[in-house]
Amino acid sequence: MKNYKEQLKDITTFVFDYDGVMTSGDVLVDANGVPLRSTNVKDGFALQLAARLGYNIAIITGGYSVSIEKRMEMLGIKDVFVRSASKVAVLQKYMETKNLKPEEIIYMGDDLPDYPVMKMVGLPVCPADAVSEIKDISLYISHLGGGKGAVRDIIEQVLKAQDKWMKDFTFYVW
Repeated sequence: MKNYKEQLKDITTFVFDYDGVMTSGDVLVDANGVPLRSTNVKDGFALQLAARLGYNIAIITGGYSVSIEKRMEMLGIKDVFVRSASKVAVLQKYMETKNLKPEEIIYMGDDLPDYPVMKMVGLPVCPADAVSEIKDISLYISHLGGGKGAVRDIIEQVLKAQDKWMKDFTFYVW
């Protein structure tokens, strides 16, 4: 079996949970009951770059707020699945639709709802602050926490492994 660094060369697809991966997991609720989440701009830069380079990027989350969809829209991420009661079913359908093999997919999750879906992919990874059960099945644990650059960390590693980092197109946001 390849080590995770060797597997990076085969990746075509990034799948992320949202809360606890793209955010710290802290959710503030405004006076109208609208949840507010903080995201990381470096994660955002890496996401839009990967999208521009043609990688499949999907968000699969049990949560919902308009801000999740708006943030991903701003970054060029079209495959956003909110209120996902069964992440396994969503990923199975996504894999069929995009004709993906498990070894092409990174899934980054942080908590128990991510466990079964992480078992479906070739490269399960997690932020530093994931729960122990998720760390146990992850082939890579970022040194950064959720909402603190873990998304950027894994995207950057893939782009470097595939010689797509620090090229002319890297320096522009489209």
